[in-house]
Amino acid sequence: MLTLRRADERGHHNFGWLDTNHTFSFGQYHDPRHVGFRALRVINEDRVQPGAGFGEHGHANMEIISYVLDGALEHKDSLGTGSIIRPGDVQRMSAGTGIHHSEFNGSKDKPVHFLQIWLLPDKQGITPGYEQKTFGDERNGQLRLVAARDGRDGALTIHQDTDLYAGVFKPGEKITHRFAEGRHGWVQIARGGVEINDHILQPGDGLAISDLAEIEMEALSDAEVLLFDLA
Repeated sequence: MLTLRRADERGHHNFGWLDTNHTFSFGQYHDPRHVGFRALRVINEDRVQPGAGFGEHGHANMEIISYVLDGALEHKDSLGTGSIIRPGDVQRMSAGTGIHHSEFNGSKDKPVHFLQIWLLPDKQGITPGYEQKTFGDERNGQLRLVAARDGRDGALTIHQDTDLYAGVFKPGEKITHRFAEGRHGWVQIARGGVEINDHILQPGDGLAISDLAEIEMEALSDAEVLLFDLA
């Protein structure tokens, strides 16, 4: 079964400094039909204006992944970690027993465009942690594993039975992804257009996948895609 979540159906807020779209219920946006999918709880597409950002705030018992599409996002947290996340980078922050962090666009003239992703952890009260890696061209023409519970193949380690893949495709490139029995999928289109099993998806669209052994995807334009393989 395939269920489409169109970009223009998402929750949307524009606060001036932040223009944000919520695939699932978040903050001031609540839709009981869309509160998450399996362990996936948040996919926010955020655009932050130059010199603006999220001040220090707290999280607990959540796996938080930041995926930058354009610009640079400065990160600081209560573990003493500081970094800049750029396109091609993937950051994982395990909030666990509690962590405070801030995210800021330090550019004077360029907005930052990124996806903020939350997954429920498979255990509560773990020790907070942080990890960031660059995948860059490794995503070209394929679905590159960027996060997994076992951290295999150089992926980030997340505390949930979810495999997260990222791919960057040129028009006409095709890929097949197979799901093990009992697994589910979510595809999020970060940019460009793709066709999946006869469904056309555009930027911001999401696709929930259940009870299918595989999907076939073809890029219709230059495209960037995230695929979650979920328990």
